[in-house]
Amino acid sequence: MEVSTMKQATIEYAATGAFSQTITDYLSQNEKLKPFYSRFPTVAAFEAQLKEKSFSEKQRQVLYNALQQQYTSVPDINPSVQQNLELLKQPNTFTITTGHQLNIFTGPLYFVYKIVTAINTCKQLQEKYPDYNFVPVYWMATEDHDFAEINHFNLFGKKYTWETEQSGAVGRFTNEGLEQVLAELPEAYPVFEEAYRHSKTLADATRAITHSLFGAYGLVSIDGDHPELKKALTPVVKKELTENLSHKLVTEANAQLESLGYKPQVFSREINLFYLNNGLRERIVQHGETYNVLNTDTSFSKEEILELAEKHPEQFSPNVILRPLYEELILPNLAYIGGGAEVVYWFQLKKVFEACNVTYPVLMLRNSALYINRSNAGKMHKLGLKPEELFADYQELKKSYSARLHDEEINLEAQRRSITAVFSEVEKLAESIDPTLVKAVAAETQKAVNALQMLEKKISKARDAKHDQTFKQLETLRDKLFPNNSLQERQDNLLSYQTNNPDFIPALVEAFDPFAFKFTILEEE
Repeated sequence: MEVSTMKQATIEYAATGAFSQTITDYLSQNEKLKPFYSRFPTVAAFEAQLKEKSFSEKQRQVLYNALQQQYTSVPDINPSVQQNLELLKQPNTFTITTGHQLNIFTGPLYFVYKIVTAINTCKQLQEKYPDYNFVPVYWMATEDHDFAEINHFNLFGKKYTWETEQSGAVGRFTNEGLEQVLAELPEAYPVFEEAYRHSKTLADATRAITHSLFGAYGLVSIDGDHPELKKALTPVVKKELTENLSHKLVTEANAQLESLGYKPQVFSREINLFYLNNGLRERIVQHGETYNVLNTDTSFSKEEILELAEKHPEQFSPNVILRPLYEELILPNLAYIGGGAEVVYWFQLKKVFEACNVTYPVLMLRNSALYINRSNAGKMHKLGLKPEELFADYQELKKSYSARLHDEEINLEAQRRSITAVFSEVEKLAESIDPTLVKAVAAETQKAVNALQMLEKKISKARDAKHDQTFKQLETLRDKLFPNNSLQERQDNLLSYQTNNPDFIPALVEAFDPFAFKFTILEEE
């Protein structure tokens, strides 16, 4: 596939001003954070990770069977995906995982960046460790119930929203109502039309979308909301219900992080589990010997809830504290790729992994990028700016740009002196011929001086107007590249870029280096 010509550059994450101190300290391998992770993400570090991660043949078979069942919703599986599904049965195959909510139409752009980072990580590891196989995995957050976070996206500056009365785990939602969103769009987008009109659930539709976009790269999408997969979680569920294990350990980790000046990203509950049923995902809380499901009349004795965990683990859903542990239990996973906030909350969980004797994965920050299309690149060059300058606060940018535009004050004093000198010679000549002409010459001299003063004012005003126009162009450019004064990737949608550049995803695959730990700038040429 031919990729559009792109100019690539990188800058330090710290230079963007958009990432937390915790993240920049992690990337600089600050000693203070080392107790909160296992191995820093270098290609060489995976040698030890490969040796540490164990995953039995039985676990692989359970995983393979579940994925084959889930992929029955995809009518024509890409050979690269099918090959990776088969490879998961092999003892020398491992995964690199990223995860995200089921945002409609892929949501913010960083969803795509996460997946491309996983794909490219696998590529680099495959080159370094040819005796192993590496499969990129997208963990679909199908059990998430925060519909308000996934029901909208922004396209070309307009917000589109999905309205539905459904509740509970969003992956189980039907796609009813999405046809109205499709009808509102400025044009038809076949990948999304096909997925939302012909899939039974949002989980199936999201799998279809990621398969269409990334199937050629072998991406495997997994839905953890599966009875056979959930069996691996049963021992954790029982410990959580009876010992509040994760709460104690996360609280300890949070206190340690705070003592070092870092802010925890998530906070633990006494029980970090939800009760999951059709149309329902509600927290489980304990009162004495009784376990209640919040906002319902459902309750269990200790014996009843432990029996439920044994017989129907699929009715338990981990929250943000235990979901990472669940991922690592059911995948032969080596690394988790997340955004800045995700990486920070994984730091809070290492003690939980150790207590459950589960290998802690390598934590990788996903690639981030600023994408400058040809039109915006032209405007940027016309203004004489470099891409890295645009990350500054707008007022600071305007201030520095003003200094650059600063001209010497427009002053026609030298020209006035020249004209006065010329008229002085004329005056001498007139006086020698007819002294009565001196007043006329003086009047003309003043007229000429006044005309110069008027021209001086007009030229100054024209220059100021030109600068005002330049500042408007600067503000417009920055608003396009940093919508809502935020990183592009947190606001814009894939279609905002892929519509005009069908090679957008291949360009990302070409550009992103997951182990460089630099922010990428992509500029269309």
